[in-house]
This record gives sequence, structure tokens and C-alpha cells, in this order.
Amino acid sequence: MSTTSHFTRRGFLLGATALGTGGLLTACIGSGGGSDDETGGSGDDGSSGAGAAVTLQSSLSDPAPKAALEQVVAAYDGDVTLNTVAIEQFRAQLSTYLTSNNPPDVLTWYAGSVARDYAAEGLLLDVSDLWTGDGACAGFSEALKSLSTAEDGTQIFVPTNYYWWSIFYKKSAFEQWGVSVPETWDDFLALCETLKGQGVSPLANGIGSTPWMASGWFDYLNLRINGATYHRELLAGEHAFTDPEVEAVLTEYAKLIPYFDPNMASYSHQEAVTPMIQNSSAMYLIGAFVTQFFPEDQQDDIDFFSVPPINEDVPSAEEAPTDGYFASANTANLEGTKALLSYLASAEAQQQFISESASSNLPTSPDVDSSGFTPLVQKGIELLENTEEITQFFNRDSSDALQSTADDALTRFLADPSDIPGILAGWQAAAEQVWNQ
Repeated sequence: MSTTSHFTRRGFLLGATALGTGGLLTACIGSGGGSDDETGGSGDDGSSGAGAAVTLQSSLSDPAPKAALEQVVAAYDGDVTLNTVAIEQFRAQLSTYLTSNNPPDVLTWYAGSVARDYAAEGLLLDVSDLWTGDGACAGFSEALKSLSTAEDGTQIFVPTNYYWWSIFYKKSAFEQWGVSVPETWDDFLALCETLKGQGVSPLANGIGSTPWMASGWFDYLNLRINGATYHRELLAGEHAFTDPEVEAVLTEYAKLIPYFDPNMASYSHQEAVTPMIQNSSAMYLIGAFVTQFFPEDQQDDIDFFSVPPINEDVPSAEEAPTDGYFASANTANLEGTKALLSYLASAEAQQQFISESASSNLPTSPDVDSSGFTPLVQKGIELLENTEEITQFFNRDSSDALQSTADDALTRFLADPSDIPGILAGWQAAAEQVWNQ
């Protein structure tokens, strides 16, 4: 399913007038936001400062971030056609978008290996000028610049927000069950056993329409057992999934299977939150975007803790996926495309998106005022500042093609963990086909 919205400053102001002053003040940060003129066209008079209409292809299809991006785009003093596509459909069609004769100008996606792969094929616009001088990304951290850099040294990505992964839970539920946050891995397993004894599903998950969620625990267990360096090398094809190190990961992972919600194969990542809302499941290893799926009256009840250490000899590591935008190398509107990217990277646009999306994402711009962020977000910032290593997520550190092999192997493993060597052998065979392409 996809939706198309056409935004111009004139269309936005007409819509805001119809909403009334109250709606305008609620929706806007800075000079605009809120309603849109949904014509699905490619532009009206083309008279905006950025030139002709720019097409923005978005995978932000969950309600809160979708609405937030719509408001951010509506506040832009330019002509933009925003197409929103369900994320799994977007993922499947991304290469088609970029190789088409008439590609979208700007696309949402994420930093890392996938962007670098597309850049190596000559499909992404060089935006290095946005990272120098007074460019929109010039003040971003060196770590973000490195993450946004292609193999040839050019910058091909504009990061606008990132988030952390951890084990999320509700404080009131822990209090109700008489349990506390575990400090060690053995404590965590004991906590799971205690909760199961009380009739609670200790671990939420949603691997039905979003099988990539099975990789969350794989990533963290590999980080905790073998370390971030090994994890990155494994995903780059420098180790085999049949290695004893990987077998050790699945052996530990198998200990968690009795504690997962028995309906996890029927849930998407979003639907898996419902049992937590109802206090029938307890903890969820997921990105901070999970907060948007909780009702308003439970927002202040959400807390998190990091996956406890397992191997004390490996450095601490956390996953912090970075989201943003890249542009087609074949855009027909270079000026308008770079103008939109610069706007989306601005502190004002980042502040508005984070505020409106309620997803607990963190800004990449150092000029965003974070003092008003919630205690949960402040805690997330502290977590990432104090960890020794940062990775992203399985497909972001490898490729979407390798993610498909993980989806198949790990969902089969979760359904039946009795033959770990067989599962790993099949995974390695599929992975070799990806690496040898």
C-alpha cells in the first residue's frame, strides 16, 4: 500500500486555515506544519525557491512517523511530492526505484553497507558539498560522516536521526510482578523463569510479517559472546556461519525460546507490543521506535535496560541504527534535491520530526536542543555515549540480501532449535550465494 501527498507552502497554508488557529499552533514548529493538499500530482506552478517539484519516496509508513514527515515536508518552503510506501514493499522495490528511468529524487533509508553498495553501482548522488563549509551536515560528528561515506571517499547519505536498541519494559509491571532489572545474564535468565512462573510471557517479539526481528537477539548475543569486531567480520563474509563461535550464539539463543510469546510468529513488530500494553508479556528487545506503539497514558511508564554482559572479555557494544536520506544520482532536479536534503538535515526539521513522531529517536544535528527530551531519551543518549562499540543492525551492517538468509535461518531455528548445525550449514550455503554475487 502506498499513499501520495503533494505539498506546497500555498497548499499547506490553505489547509491550516481550514483547520483553524488551534490546529496550526499544535502542528507547527517554526514556520509551518500540519495539513496537506493531497492531489498526487507532480507540482503546480513550479515557482518554489527550490525549483520544480522534488519527489520524496518514503518508507515511514507507521502512523506517527508518517504524520511527522508529512508535517516536516509541509513546513518546507518548496514543492515536494511525498510518496509513502509500506516498508517491506519499499525494501523490495528500492533497487527498482534507483535503477528506473525516472527515479525518485530523494529516498528515506539508512546509512551503512546498503547505501555504500548502491553508491558503488553509481546510483546515489554525491552530496559531499553538504558535509563541508557551511553545508547542512558540516557540523555533524565524524562518526556520522564516516557512516555516510562511500568506498570512494565521497559522502552519499544525509543522516537525520538515530536510535538505540535495548530491552524495553514497563516500570509498573515490574513492580506489580515483584521483579527488578537484572545485572547479569544469569540474573536475566532467572528473571525470565520467574515471570514465566507467574503466567507472563517474559519476552515479546514479532517475527510474522517482520521476520527481521529474529535478528535482534542474534546480533546482541553475538556482540555479547564474540564481540563487535567478530560480528562485523561475520556479516562481511570473513567468517562462516558454521563457525563454533556462531554455534555458541545459537546455543545461548535457544535458552530464550521457551520464554518468547507463543504467538510471536503471528505478530508484526508493532503488534507484539499489545501484550506488553496488557501486561501479558514483559520485555521486548527492540529499537527505541517501540515507544510510539504504546498509548499516551503509558509513555512515562516505559523504561529499558541493556542486554547484560555474557563474556566479560569483549568490549561493551550497542546497536544504534542511523536513518536519513539519500538521493538518486539520476535526479533531474539537482538544485531542488540538495535544497530538500539540506532542509531535512536542519536542526529545525529534526526537532519537529522527533517531537511529532514520538519515537524516542535522537537527532544527528548538534544544534538540536535536547534539554527538553524525555528522561527515557536522555538515558538512551547516555547509553550510547558510554558504550565502547556501536553497530547498527544485521542488514545495515551487511545487506538486505544477507538479511533474507538470516530471516529464513533464524525463523526456522525459533520454530525448531533441535538441529543447530543443520540450520547453520543451510545459512552458510545461502550466505555464500550472496557474498559470491
